[in-house]
Amino acid sequence: MADVKAVHKHNREPFVHINKRDDMSWWKAWLVRIAAIIISILLMSLFAVMLTGNSISEIFETMFTAVFGRIETGSYKMLYKYLQEIAILLCLALALTPAFKMKFWNCGAEGQALIGGLGAMICMIEIGDKLPNGVLLLIVAVVSMISGAIWGVIPAIFKAFFNTNETLFTLMMNYIATQIIAYYVYIKGGGSNVIQPVDTGIIPIVSENKYLINIIVVAVITVVLYIYLKYSKQGYEISVVGESQNTARYIGINVKKVIIRTMCVSGALCGVAGMLLVSGTDHSIRTGTVGGQGFTAIMISWLGQFNPFIMVVMTALFKFLEIGMSKVAENAQLNASFSEIVLGVVILFVVGCEFFIRYSVKFRNAKKEDK
Repeated sequence: MADVKAVHKHNREPFVHINKRDDMSWWKAWLVRIAAIIISILLMSLFAVMLTGNSISEIFETMFTAVFGRIETGSYKMLYKYLQEIAILLCLALALTPAFKMKFWNCGAEGQALIGGLGAMICMIEIGDKLPNGVLLLIVAVVSMISGAIWGVIPAIFKAFFNTNETLFTLMMNYIATQIIAYYVYIKGGGSNVIQPVDTGIIPIVSENKYLINIIVVAVITVVLYIYLKYSKQGYEISVVGESQNTARYIGINVKKVIIRTMCVSGALCGVAGMLLVSGTDHSIRTGTVGGQGFTAIMISWLGQFNPFIMVVMTALFKFLEIGMSKVAENAQLNASFSEIVLGVVILFVVGCEFFIRYSVKFRNAKKEDK
């Protein structure tokens, strides 16, 4: 009898069953994601209430004012700055998307944008006073895109021909780019580590708003990239290579060519982001010009499911939380990293909910087993 019980105990079902779900309908999946985002924001808002002593309504009022300003006064300066923040981060996320969709894990957006910005800065300094501003801007744009594309295609070539690890390769390229920028700034800054803003080759100010052109450019890129990925032959090839390189080869797709071409596109778009920062915003360059946004863009692209329009929403949410919670922390004299903690919790909830979208969790029925 004891042996029977021991065998039964040994063979009983595990306490937890994790099974892969059938594909959940898209609207249910997005309801889960939205619920995860709302719960995480409410949780962090309650945490902010405990730390600051303010009410939830005061917390959100501070956040809205920090992001949008007091629009009733007729000033939209802060709103445009918010849209500029969205535009740069979104541009970097869009740049990573073709590579990610191909399952080429490009973690080098930071370096590719810096090199694109360096190309713009060199043109602005070296030939800025020799050409009309319109022609100079065209050259700045082309050089920035080529510079970013070159920095992106180097790891692509090694991946295509030698099967190197693209994640490590692109990460290391970031450090090389940072040191190149540091050296250039040191030389051009006369040893002061600062290049004074230049006034040639800068993107024109429209309606007294220096951010408007940047916002328009990224809006156009968003639409064009969506069409490129969804309806073009090259977008189809990217999807097939991402699903299976063997299948791609079987149907006649040149995988090496697709990898190199796609990383040229990815690097060029990062170069555009660098140009917008240098020529459109700062009119100078430094090692912190991109400010780590190349790494944040990785999460934006992934959380947006590689859909440019969903990425717009995710970028707007991230920047709202970052700017708003930074102001809450500043008013309450909290650590400056508080906004990063908030973003980390939101990401944790969103990533966690993906598990429950893809898998079902069932617990063992104790009563049924006792019988």
